[in-house]
Amino acid sequence: MEDVVIAGAGPTGLMLACELRLAGVDVLVLERRTGSTHDSRAGGLHPRSLEVLDQRGMLDPFLAEGRPLPGARFAGLPLDLSGLPTRYPFLLVIVQRRIERLLEARARELGVRIRSGVEVTGLRPGAASAAAEPVVVETTTGPVETRYLVGCDGGRSVVRRLAGIDFPGTPATTTSILGDVELADPPAERFLLQRTPRGNFSVLGFEEGWRRVIVDEAGVTVADSTAIGFEDLRAMLIRVAGTDFGMHGPRWISRFTDVARQAACYRSGRVLLAGDAAHVHSPAGGQGLNTGLQDAFNLGWKLALVVRGSAGEELLDTYHEERHPVGARVLSNTRAQGALSAPGAQVDALRAHVGDMLATPDANRKIAMMITGLDISYGLGPRVPDRDLPDGTRLFEHLRTGRPILADASGGPVDGCSVRELKGSGEPLLIRPDGHPAWTESLGREALSTALRPWR
Repeated sequence: MEDVVIAGAGPTGLMLACELRLAGVDVLVLERRTGSTHDSRAGGLHPRSLEVLDQRGMLDPFLAEGRPLPGARFAGLPLDLSGLPTRYPFLLVIVQRRIERLLEARARELGVRIRSGVEVTGLRPGAASAAAEPVVVETTTGPVETRYLVGCDGGRSVVRRLAGIDFPGTPATTTSILGDVELADPPAERFLLQRTPRGNFSVLGFEEGWRRVIVDEAGVTVADSTAIGFEDLRAMLIRVAGTDFGMHGPRWISRFTDVARQAACYRSGRVLLAGDAAHVHSPAGGQGLNTGLQDAFNLGWKLALVVRGSAGEELLDTYHEERHPVGARVLSNTRAQGALSAPGAQVDALRAHVGDMLATPDANRKIAMMITGLDISYGLGPRVPDRDLPDGTRLFEHLRTGRPILADASGGPVDGCSVRELKGSGEPLLIRPDGHPAWTESLGREALSTALRPWR
């Protein structure tokens, strides 16, 4: 029987697999695709995601393949990231297929098993079964028994459907067509985002040799059953932008909508959801992939403790308690960005005022911290920032084993605990494996003993 089966080898599933293996848990990843893909829906990593990778010693290869940009967008309006309180105050432009390749390499290095060409088709006995019974995952290659199943299988999650988890939200109001194409007459800007009376279009230069073109027409939706191709992209772009920029050589054509839905619960028995399986929304602000990575970072250490018997299953409830509000906020702000991107004189006026506000340092910082995930707070507060230590190391470097840090707590009940003790790092803290505080001095020594219990 497997300890954990993960459905989906996208960024969320691979990040979760890395976290579990780092903690010594056996994990099997099932991926329906049979090989690598040229599809790259996402195109960037936010500062908090860069911190997450740094906290596991995984960041350097991503920095080597990406390109930093000091700004981001909120409904197409500029955000300055350069003053954010992080070592990585920028958006790292790097397409999703590269992110997946680097995460897969790390996962395999840690000993994660990945089976390609395998689809989940059923669950027995189901998410509401007795906790002592394993989940039997029916697949196209036969059944797999596992103690826990995590659905990281995207917005149309089979795991979510089979587990009977509700997925409420709002339907699509517009359909966007995207294409990775070559342009004979590209715009001068490397990243062009334009709002017009007919709709919106973007031309994005993620890499040399091709551009990503995204276009929508206000209020126009296209049924999923309707095929969309290169000529549809070209025709819509001409209607909205007045030109096709000499578009040719399509590599990939796809579509997305502004549908916004969120799983009612992220855990049902021994079945959990993460990433797009738990929340879908428009790509405004580039938050989807980043939110999924951070779902995995929150869930991984908790699930590992439960699998190893070091914590009770109630710890898994905190995954929903902490991450569901984060997903809800992403849905809310992407809906707001959609409203701000609509055509019309009223929206023109609103955008002018919002743009003026975002030009002020306080408003820019508030929205930038939200979009990048740096302001996320669990229980005792936001993540503990990185800092230089007296011995020449950095705080984040001491999280790379996936163990918690006990910082500047003289004395204390730490004997036999699998924690990293540090001196000279600031105020007394117990820092969780995901970099958030688990104990502060104001809570007292008895609370520290309780907080350390899972790592004894």
